[in-house]
Amino acid sequence: MRRYIRNLDWILILTVILLTGIGMVLIASATHGDALASGTNRFVQRQGLFLAINVLVVIGVLLQDYHSLKRISLPLYAFTVLLLLGVMFFGHSSLGAQRWIQVGPVTFQPSEFSKAFMIVCLAAFLDERSEYLEQWKDYIPSILFMLVPFFLVLRQPDLGTALVFAAIAFSMFWVCGFKMKWIGVLSGAFIVAAPVLWQFLHEYQRNRIRVFLNPELDPFGAGYHVIQSKIAIGSGMLWGKGFMQGTQSQLNFLPENHTDFIFAVAGEEFGFIGSIVILLLYMLLIWRGLTIALNAEDRFGALLASGITGMYLFHVFVNVGMTIGIMPVTGVPLPFLSYGVSSLTTNMLLAGILLNINLRHTRLQF
Repeated sequence: MRRYIRNLDWILILTVILLTGIGMVLIASATHGDALASGTNRFVQRQGLFLAINVLVVIGVLLQDYHSLKRISLPLYAFTVLLLLGVMFFGHSSLGAQRWIQVGPVTFQPSEFSKAFMIVCLAAFLDERSEYLEQWKDYIPSILFMLVPFFLVLRQPDLGTALVFAAIAFSMFWVCGFKMKWIGVLSGAFIVAAPVLWQFLHEYQRNRIRVFLNPELDPFGAGYHVIQSKIAIGSGMLWGKGFMQGTQSQLNFLPENHTDFIFAVAGEEFGFIGSIVILLLYMLLIWRGLTIALNAEDRFGALLASGITGMYLFHVFVNVGMTIGIMPVTGVPLPFLSYGVSSLTTNMLLAGILLNINLRHTRLQF
């Protein structure tokens, strides 16, 4: 047991602990008004409860060999597709999208869990075909494999999560030897097809792209989130206004301040220094993920680690980018910081898999 504990990746563990701790502090601040009104902060209590549960989940993941995931990949893929289909028929709507399923008192978002499931499924699928991936056409079955859940999530509609699938796939394809020139060809094809894809977007998605180019186009509608977020981050200056002292957040000028725009709360209350600390922690997270992918004992482990790391990187880049106005607004939460049971569980589960991959590699050295 002592050797087992010593071989854990403690840098990754401490990084996750610090990120979740900062997340709890930011959620407490962002929902302070709700706590005053109700006498208790249900957001912090709920996030804390599921954080404790997820610690047990991570321990359970560590006790299993990650290779066992490969054996359940096909049933897991079928389960993922059925779960996403269930959202279409039994899910309930909120904020103009049908993304959630309620089971008793618990409401969860299947598309969040599907990210973790698809990382496992695609890693197993690519590992079986790794010897045959030489030309771009050899990747077509793998692309089709990912497109099924991609379009089911896009149908909800949830463009942000659908794009996460694409980021996961490209991360894994890169490990398998997907060449840069093929990425250029696909990017060119996407640009050419953009006018056609535009017709399939919902009006609110089109508005988000329009206000990304010019937020002042609709300052009290689609552009309101970005404008208020930039005001909040800018007003924090170097050291911030202090815990629970942010005017944009505390006076509810900043929408979705405990979920999608929680980084704006950090920027306003803890300033440039606090924001840099958070970004440095994410750099540590990505570094450990890449290191684990490079040192994995087999291709399956490398594919898992690269998919997880690619997902984390995409989430951070898009979420932080949209809060400062360099990316369109999408419903992509900030890992470990944003409030949300489904998001927290997915991120903790994937962190557990990373630790598992590293642990199995390290144990070979004794």
